[in-house]
Amino acid sequence: MGRKVWQMALKAILTFIGIVMLANAFVLMMISNMHTGLILTFVLGFLFLFYGIFLEIIMQKVPKWVRCIFFAGIIGVIAFSSFLSIYGNTDNVTYHENAIIVLGSGIRGEQLNEPLIRRLDSAIDYYRKNPDAVIVLSGGQGPQESITESLAMKRYMLNQGIPQNKILQEDCATSTYQNFVNSKQLLDNYFDDTYDVAFVTSDYHIYRAGSIAKTAGFDHVTHCHGETPWYMSLSSYLRECVAVLKFWIFHK
Repeated sequence: MGRKVWQMALKAILTFIGIVMLANAFVLMMISNMHTGLILTFVLGFLFLFYGIFLEIIMQKVPKWVRCIFFAGIIGVIAFSSFLSIYGNTDNVTYHENAIIVLGSGIRGEQLNEPLIRRLDSAIDYYRKNPDAVIVLSGGQGPQESITESLAMKRYMLNQGIPQNKILQEDCATSTYQNFVNSKQLLDNYFDDTYDVAFVTSDYHIYRAGSIAKTAGFDHVTHCHGETPWYMSLSSYLRECVAVLKFWIFHK
């Protein structure tokens, strides 16, 4: 009897998780561009739903070691995502940097998405505390984008009262590595002497972005974050886990 109750509870939990993940993916598909994290959310949502519906058959037919690997992988993703979140929410800017780089994020048409708005708001807050800093807006034009991310960000900054002469545009980058390489070229030309740099991106992205900044030639770089909207956290952290793994392999 106890085993049957446990299986029924597990069945309900897995089914619920699967439905929530699929619903989240469908909603995000309507308001954001397609990316790896969304695909992973769909796939994992389907797997959880399938596991919940056919739990009895899976327990009988699928070897225990396969099931253990599946759940160990889930636990690993949760643990690593927790690390990324803690690391990304711990800002270390000094407010004495000479420049701050804002990393772009996919836009729809000309419309900024919520994560990018939060990055920009974080950069604006930084600028209010350090008005001597120059702001580099880094982001090229990708699929489903009518203009460059850099231009969309500049419009937002100007509407928020940031002086145009404090803004530098980097409008060619289509990856985090290019964000930093191209921004470094801009800043090398802008400053006559050495300079200190901070960057702002979403919390989940801070760890990888900071590592990439070093490979792009920044010896020391500080950071502050834009908070990820709760409804985008799942797909964002799933995508970032894959992206970090790719960075560890290819170093870009």
